[in-house]
Amino acid sequence: MTTTVAAPAASSGPAARAKVRRGWTQHGLLFVAPFLLVYVVFLVWPTLLGFRMSLSSVNIAGGNDHLVGFANYAEAFGDPRMWRSLWNTLVFTVLSTIPLVLLGLAFALLVHHLRFMQWLWRLSFFGPFLLPSAVVSILWLQMIYPPDYGLLNGTLGTDVLWLGDPSTAMWSVVLTTVWWTVGFNFLLYLAALQAIPHHLYEAASIDGATAWDKLRSITLPLLSRTTALIVVLQLVASLKVFDQIYLMTGGGPEDSTRPIIEYAYDVGFTGYRIGYASAVSYILFVLIVIVSLAQLRLFRKREEVAS
Repeated sequence: MTTTVAAPAASSGPAARAKVRRGWTQHGLLFVAPFLLVYVVFLVWPTLLGFRMSLSSVNIAGGNDHLVGFANYAEAFGDPRMWRSLWNTLVFTVLSTIPLVLLGLAFALLVHHLRFMQWLWRLSFFGPFLLPSAVVSILWLQMIYPPDYGLLNGTLGTDVLWLGDPSTAMWSVVLTTVWWTVGFNFLLYLAALQAIPHHLYEAASIDGATAWDKLRSITLPLLSRTTALIVVLQLVASLKVFDQIYLMTGGGPEDSTRPIIEYAYDVGFTGYRIGYASAVSYILFVLIVIVSLAQLRLFRKREEVAS
């Protein structure tokens, strides 16, 4: 019996494969088209429009809208109020990011090693993060910080004006923010801890490693990617702070807590200078991009050195 081997079909040639790839590309673009449309309409276009506004003299109170080039940026860089608000933002970022990362890791390690009622600890640490900023602000304003009957002064036996004194206002807002948002970092760290293979700790125990050795040589190195993610997310979130400061202090006292976003809000919607407010906003945008890229590059270099 003779077996006939068929020649390769013409449809398997390079031209046919290229046609199949084009077909897949067209179908893929069709599936992502709704997302691309929403992305362009609600992100790309507003970003470009906002940049155009930052180069103009647009004013919501009326008047002529004409291009002024980079005059708004030049005015912003010479504005001491803008620099003061930017400094407040950086101070808040430093004071809040460090404890939010460290406490998130500490809480995650604690819950990960507890063997009883883990659901209660998870709820306790993550619960405040689910509250709206207005609820958190009112809670701390009405129950924690009042000088006469507040829980903090009652516990410490003092009569400090926590939100009314420039020397303590920023620290007070940072304390509220840490209590409110540490649950998010805690949850990310806890998920990363649960993904570490248990046999690594067993092998280390056989070799006589202590708990500190396991933490230093196994846990922290394997959490480096999670730490990089949390630090970047926390830096971006802290640089964009607005809600709790606006609700708790209004930027006071004496502009000691006024962040740059609140300054942009004030000059845009109180001073009606939308063009100038857009320029201030884009200065913050560039700062966030620089900080994020620098942080990611730093962690990437550390991973390369470690490997």
